[in-house]
Amino acid sequence: MKKIVILAVVAIMATMNVQAQVMKAADLEKYAKERYGEKWLDAAMNLAGELTLDKNESLTYQQVIQAPGKSKEQLYVALNYWTTATFKDKQAITLNDKESGCIIISSTIPDIANHTGTVNKYSVSITPVIRLDIKDGRVRVTYTVQTYDVLADISGGWLSLAEPNRSTYGDSKRKKDDKTNANLYDEQWEIAKHYPFVEKDAQKRTCAKALVMTHAYSNAIMDKVEEALKNGITGDEDNDW
Repeated sequence: MKKIVILAVVAIMATMNVQAQVMKAADLEKYAKERYGEKWLDAAMNLAGELTLDKNESLTYQQVIQAPGKSKEQLYVALNYWTTATFKDKQAITLNDKESGCIIISSTIPDIANHTGTVNKYSVSITPVIRLDIKDGRVRVTYTVQTYDVLADISGGWLSLAEPNRSTYGDSKRKKDDKTNANLYDEQWEIAKHYPFVEKDAQKRTCAKALVMTHAYSNAIMDKVEEALKNGITGDEDNDW
């Protein structure tokens, strides 16, 4: 009997972990293509017509999710549960204030866009700031991204791939904070200064996909928060036990 109980608990935890993930980069790309098509340049230009940058030139989305009949405390408990189950990195939750009803999350989504050019290769990540403001009966979700975090590999372009001896680290990957490879360097690209907000952009193709993926992830976050408020993570948190 004890073995059966242990297996059941393991199965439940595995299910929760699967459900708790917001979205991996590969799943996010599939999600983005289903919504906006597979032509990143066209998709980015189409989105540009409906997107506006805030006063800090950040890409910001905001949505108020209604939760009639639920108190501020109930909503806080539900979102605190969702947040801690979803964002495993303890440093991702930068503020968790029950009294004021505010949770702030900053978590990196790696490799949302990659591009191999003639000389360089780029790997783009984003670190959205997600703010949850909680009141009786409603939650306001604010999602903000100001820059693309870029790992550039000056030995990873097509010329280097054609001449293997020139390529020292062509996959543009390394351990965090590893500065030992001189061919890899970090950049921050301000969204406002790149395509589609700027038409002539040397990183046009890279930034087109990055924008669409950033936008798609905002939708995924809003959907997941709404689902957590309405149905919880496992779907049975409100059951009478």
